[in-house]
Amino acid sequence: MVGIQYYKEDNLIENYLDAEQLQRLLAVLTTDSNRTVCHIILFLLSTGARLNEALQAKWEHIDVERRIWRIPSTNSKSGKVRAVPLNDSAIGVLNQLDTEGRFEHVFINRKTGLPYTTIQKVWNRLRNEAGLGHIRIHDLRHSYASMLVNSGRTLYEVQQILGHSNPKVTQRYSHLSTATLQEAASSAADLINEAMKKSA
Repeated sequence: MVGIQYYKEDNLIENYLDAEQLQRLLAVLTTDSNRTVCHIILFLLSTGARLNEALQAKWEHIDVERRIWRIPSTNSKSGKVRAVPLNDSAIGVLNQLDTEGRFEHVFINRKTGLPYTTIQKVWNRLRNEAGLGHIRIHDLRHSYASMLVNSGRTLYEVQQILGHSNPKVTQRYSHLSTATLQEAASSAADLINEAMKKSA
């Protein structure tokens, strides 16, 4: 039927980059000749943004000094203005671009002088070079969330940063939080076991 968007089953599939996979991807992103697309991918990985949000990003919405990127409601999936905090990695990407003051959009296709509408072809090549053929662009958003949760950030913080209007969407990362808590609990066990050895 025309005008009806069908539910995508692969929305339920979540892939996360582990430390070794992240290292392989970064090795490709820092050396490949297509610098702009590599910058886009690194920006996605550093902000947890959706691809269309990054491709539509304009310099007028970015405040490097305050380290905030305001995504207007027209570009946001929730239909609300969203403020994305820019970490050192994201700022590093922006500092490597030479489009500020010259173009309206942040990421510009050098061949056309226009903003990108897709990067899928280049992404397919890059992920295959990194041996990560199963990783989708949206999985970079999952990986960013994973990094936040595994660093001890709360699901509420993750919800706010990713711009989930419904907390149930963020709950998909709750198992990562459980794993982090288990690791924290294990550190206490290590201390207990060490003390027991010394008292024996």
